[in-house]
Amino acid sequence: GVEGRRGGGAEGWRGGGGVLVLAAVLLASCGAAPSDILYRVPEEQPPNTLIGSLAADQGLPDTGHLYKLEVGSPYLRVDGKTGDIYTTEIPIDRETLRDCRNLFEGDKCFLEFEVSITDMIKGMGLGPRLIEGRIEVLDINDNTPQFASPILTLSIPENTHIGALFSIPMASDKDSGANGVAEYSLNAGPDADQLFTLQVAVDTDEKLPQLVVMGNLDREVKDSYDLNIRVVDGGKPPRASSALLRVTVTDQNDNAPKFERSHYEAELPENSPLGHSVLQVRANDADTGTNGEIDYSLHQASETVQRLLRIDRSTGIIYVKGLVDREEENFLKFFVVAKDRGPNSKSSKVVVTINVKDQNDNAPAIEIRGIGLVTHQDGMANISEDMPIGTPVALVQVSDRDEGENAVVTCVVAGDVPFQLRPASESANDRKRKYFLQTTTLLDYERVKEYKIEIVAVDSGNPALSSTNSLRVQVTDMNDNTPNFSPAMLEVDFAEGNQPGDKVLDVVASDADSGTNAELAYSIIELSASKLFEIDANTGEVRVKNLLDREDTERYQFHVAAADKGVPSKTGTATVVVNVLDRNDNDPKFMLSGYSFSVIENMPPLNPVGVVTVTDADQGENARVRLYVEPDNGKFVIQNGTGTILSSISFDREKESTYTFRLKAVDAGDPPRSSYVGVTINVLDENDNAPYVTKPSNSTYKYLTPVTAPDTRVEMVEAEDIDSGPNAELVYSITGGNPYGLFHISPNSGEITLAQEFTRKHNGLHRLVVRVSDKGKPPRHTTALVHIFVNDTIGNITLIESLVGHSLYTPLDRDIAGDPNYALAQRSNILYGSLAGIAGVILVIVAVVVIRHRLQKDTKSGYQAGKKESKDLYAPKQGPKNGKGKKSKKGKAPKPTKPLEEDEEASLQKGLKFNLINDNVNDSPRIHLPLNYPPGSPDLGRHYRSNSPLPSIQLQPQSPSASKKHQAVQDLPATNTFVGTGDNNSTGSDQYSDYSYKANPPKYSNKQIHKKVHVFFSF
Repeated sequence: GVEGRRGGGAEGWRGGGGVLVLAAVLLASCGAAPSDILYRVPEEQPPNTLIGSLAADQGLPDTGHLYKLEVGSPYLRVDGKTGDIYTTEIPIDRETLRDCRNLFEGDKCFLEFEVSITDMIKGMGLGPRLIEGRIEVLDINDNTPQFASPILTLSIPENTHIGALFSIPMASDKDSGANGVAEYSLNAGPDADQLFTLQVAVDTDEKLPQLVVMGNLDREVKDSYDLNIRVVDGGKPPRASSALLRVTVTDQNDNAPKFERSHYEAELPENSPLGHSVLQVRANDADTGTNGEIDYSLHQASETVQRLLRIDRSTGIIYVKGLVDREEENFLKFFVVAKDRGPNSKSSKVVVTINVKDQNDNAPAIEIRGIGLVTHQDGMANISEDMPIGTPVALVQVSDRDEGENAVVTCVVAGDVPFQLRPASESANDRKRKYFLQTTTLLDYERVKEYKIEIVAVDSGNPALSSTNSLRVQVTDMNDNTPNFSPAMLEVDFAEGNQPGDKVLDVVASDADSGTNAELAYSIIELSASKLFEIDANTGEVRVKNLLDREDTERYQFHVAAADKGVPSKTGTATVVVNVLDRNDNDPKFMLSGYSFSVIENMPPLNPVGVVTVTDADQGENARVRLYVEPDNGKFVIQNGTGTILSSISFDREKESTYTFRLKAVDAGDPPRSSYVGVTINVLDENDNAPYVTKPSNSTYKYLTPVTAPDTRVEMVEAEDIDSGPNAELVYSITGGNPYGLFHISPNSGEITLAQEFTRKHNGLHRLVVRVSDKGKPPRHTTALVHIFVNDTIGNITLIESLVGHSLYTPLDRDIAGDPNYALAQRSNILYGSLAGIAGVILVIVAVVVIRHRLQKDTKSGYQAGKKESKDLYAPKQGPKNGKGKKSKKGKAPKPTKPLEEDEEASLQKGLKFNLINDNVNDSPRIHLPLNYPPGSPDLGRHYRSNSPLPSIQLQPQSPSASKKHQAVQDLPATNTFVGTGDNNSTGSDQYSDYSYKANPPKYSNKQIHKKVHVFFSF
């Protein structure tokens, strides 16, 4: 049971029945500060006596908080969870407490305490609360009253009148109040029982014992009496002590000294020098002589007074004897006794009070101690870096033992540190101020690990005094930093072809924390990367586990982690990039195992014929490949960089259709690596050759009888084309000379067959114009003449050859098909026919004679094969492409000169102009040859062929067609011109191959329009 109060105090305990009853009363007053907490407890309580419960009495939390006693030891302790305040093994002795030793009667004794409260749930961030309070230490009767000496002496003059009072030295009791001196008693004994009695006077709450004279004293009868005086205090139970009071009877001394004042009071500046006079007390004695001489002495002075002061016995001047320190004794109270020197000396006493006046001789005192969970050791406080702003790290108490203005202290934190002072309580005690030293910013262990905080306190004295105290605050590390890789991306070049276990790189992370918070363990995050690489968990050394192949993977990227060993752990990551460097471990590789290209013939040189692709799985110089042609015969070159094969020649498929060589690829590595590939160039055919007819010759003919049956094979047109493919596939067709549809030609084989039976009108010469075309795009073609003579007999071969010869110079758009005179013969009878035949023979003879006699005249003959010919005759013209001199396919004749090709078949051949050997011979013999020979006429052509060389014929300038362009039917070599097939039905007619003629009549006629033909023979 303890009584706790806010505000003023009250009577708090009383004893009864040997049981101490303590009332626990908590009074609340509006606006009261927490520092006004007051408990009352009797002194000298046994250990672990409950004084008060802060949680229960003050409504403070009793869970989740930490209570810590900051001030009050060693007399008090506090339960950390409940805030209960208990006594300790060291008892509270009111009489020995420093602040209670010099109390006046009625003054209360207080023991101050401070308790901090820390919220353990929310942490120190909110800061502890500081609870201030006082404990009124109640006095118990634990001290016995004592007289100053066990033998007290008192001088009383003889003949003293009855009822006179004499003061007895008082007893003192360290206890106070009711436990102090309560009463005195006197035991006089039988011889003095009637002479003396005791009276106790009360003066300012002090009990003054006085001896009362009750009878006549005669020194001559008895000069001294021994009395027993007893003092008893008011405690329960009371305490008492006794002393011997020896009363000495002296001679007569009527008057006692009398002080001028009833109370002396003075001020003594502290630190006054020794010998400094404080005050003078004066007493007067009405007696004379020695009875009037007075001696002064200090009475009932404490040890402190006796140590600091002395009094001059004669003058009553009080001097400073020792060093006076107000902070030790701020006031002195004692008695001064004035005693005369008479034989029966009389005395009197007066109270002297000296107030020690303060001097600013004490610098402020700065006390720094721990607060809450923050403990201090050797001037060092530890605080975690994660504490929030405003966290207290110390409780600073600033006090000044001086008083007044000298004790008004200003306190600041010196220097640029993140700490400040905040009042810890609302107490208005200027002499003792308390502050929380708290943080002003977040602390960072990695930036500043320790602070030295200097606190300066300055009082308001004149001159002012100051003091400093310092505290080292050590910031403890928290795991608030993530391990950091710098740089965050680590890139390294590593050559392929390594050995397993080779070192790749070192990864190093740093952690700004310390201790275990900075101890790192390295690991590779990706499981796939862990199969190829491994990392030392302690050093961060990365090694490769397998053989790396740049051609397989040239870049590896994975992440490494560095985890610290803090709780909880923090992890930092970095990206590792391993660039696998190339070694020349791969041959150049062609995309194909062999290349085959096709090119068109006649392509100009230095044109691309194909592109090859070569790769090298290596890199850089190891992959830079150069290509070479082997064997290098100059026909092909290759462009390095593009792989394009260029030809140095122009291709002629008919000369060479395939080229083979190989390419060599060499890289630039050291040593170099190479590979080969074969290349085939196939020359594709271009339709650059027209077909040429090998059989039959234009100048040959085929004999058929009128009774030849249909579907009979007449002739086989054979042709070749030295191109290939579709360019050499031939199509045969009859484009002229078949007005009656007598003949049919197979388009594929060229076989000519008889389509229908002959009639009489079909007798005679038939000239079929056969066109042979290839299937090229665009197609090329040539034209061949197939002569068929239909008659019962072939007796007049010369006539047939003459007709064939004239056919060669007849425009192709003229049909030569059978007997042109058949219609006239139908209108004449047989007689007229016979006469006409005879006349025809005669006319032939005459014509021959005329020609012979007119050799010097220019004549022009024409073969009347129909209507008048108005078109120009054409001379043979060289084809657009000369023969290449190649051998024909399958060992056949050489390729002939290509004929001129026209789109319109009607313009293929209009006429021929032959420039014979003697172009400039104008005086050669002239021979006029008939164009028609009736049956039975002599074979003049055979005669001229056997007796004369080949005639040389040229067109004269007067010929209307001499200056115009001519076109040949087919430009064939001499060996293949007008040459018969050599069979029994064909006869050569070479002597008619160089004629120039013009046919005017629309059909065959026995009437010839004789025009001058100049034939020049060279002999």
